[in-house]
Amino acid sequence: MKLPEHINHSEIDRIIEMAWEDRTPFQAIEFQFGLAEQAVIELMRGQLKPASFRLWRRRVQGRKTKHAQLGHPEANRFKSNLQRTITHNRISKR
Repeated sequence: MKLPEHINHSEIDRIIEMAWEDRTPFQAIEFQFGLAEQAVIELMRGQLKPASFRLWRRRVQGRKTKHAQLGHPEANRFKSNLQRTITHNRISKR
C-alpha cells in the first residue's frame, strides 16, 4: 500500500490509535489526515498482524460511532465535552 508522502510514522501510529477508538468516526481521520475510510482500512491491513486486522474489522463494521452518517446527528464533534475540565486541571499544568 502506498501512503501519501505527507504522513510520517508518528502520524501512522495516531491514525491506528484513532481507528481503534470506538468514538472516533472515519470522517474525523479524513478531516485530520486526508485519508478516506478505504485508505484507513488499507493502512490497517498493511500495519497490523492478520489476526489483529480481522479483530479490528469485526469491531468497526457497521458500528454507528465509526460512521458519522449512521450515528447521532448531534455527535458531530472531535473532542469530548470533558476535555475542557481536563485541560484546565491543576495537576496537568505541573
